[in-house]
Amino acid sequence: MLAIENLNLFYGDAQALDNVSLEVPQGEIVAIVGANGAGKSSLIRTIAGIERPRAGTIRFKDRRIDGLEPHQICNLGIGQVAEGRQVFPSLSVLENLQMGALLPRARAAARRSLEDAFAMFPRLAERRDQPAGTLSGGEQQMLAIGRALMARPRLVLLDEPSMGLAPKLIQQIFSIIGEINEQGTTVLLVEQNAAQALRRADQAHVLETGEIVRSGTGAELAGDESVKAAYLGGDV
Repeated sequence: MLAIENLNLFYGDAQALDNVSLEVPQGEIVAIVGANGAGKSSLIRTIAGIERPRAGTIRFKDRRIDGLEPHQICNLGIGQVAEGRQVFPSLSVLENLQMGALLPRARAAARRSLEDAFAMFPRLAERRDQPAGTLSGGEQQMLAIGRALMARPRLVLLDEPSMGLAPKLIQQIFSIIGEINEQGTTVLLVEQNAAQALRRADQAHVLETGEIVRSGTGAELAGDESVKAAYLGGDV
């Protein structure tokens, strides 16, 4: 579904991504794990069209998308849940969700999408008229995911969905990610919580200082001694 080849990204003279190549097969969960500052969010932002690569290609369903504007990429079927949730705090839960269905591809199914979002997140249905800025961190993350799903994406990019959440809520968010995937949406998951990410991932890659240094199935990387030592609290 998504193919990235030799992607290079710079911020001025500082290189954030160094010849990154990977594929995201349709129907799978693919995880990118790594330390803070490894380039994970830069990768998501480049796929979404927010950052422009200096070199390399990004193809979505055989169409080249590097160089397109973010709204064009969204309308092709790529949804994004940004790091830090970034809900509209003064708008209600309902209005935030409705914002997600403004894309041309999503307008006709907006009512059904809203019903689906409230079915997946009953807590949001209970708070539909409440300003988003008054929600808890976990509720805001649910809202951010629900808003992305309102656009009816084929592929959803999740950037650090567990950041700042209590352990119980982290478990809930990852269960929701699994449910989204089971319903047919492909997932590219960027996550610092490597244990949870690798447990859910069909395939996974380790990103260090802008380079992919390890790749394999989620189970393979979870059992890799160097990965355990660096990201899972294990010993080599």
